[in-house]
Amino acid sequence: MTLHQGDCVHLTTDVAISAGLPSGESASTWTIGEPAHSSVYQVIGVDAPRDRCWVRRWPLARNGSPVFEVSIRQVELHHLAQAQSYPSRS
Repeated sequence: MTLHQGDCVHLTTDVAISAGLPSGESASTWTIGEPAHSSVYQVIGVDAPRDRCWVRRWPLARNGSPVFEVSIRQVELHHLAQAQSYPSRS
């Protein structure tokens, strides 16, 4: 699997709490060590030789989303639904 900046991904475990809670978010919205397949994250940077990448929760929170580092092995690509094509108006 090749990750690129901007990719949307899932994490095998939700480790976002280690980055600290964004202001205004309750701890009940963040979990540690539980499957995170329902949470989507955006890749901010990739360091493949060191097996690390930086991600943030997606979509962004109103006051931004904290960026945190995870192992690339914790990342699974998120497959977005194909956009519907609409007939042209000619």
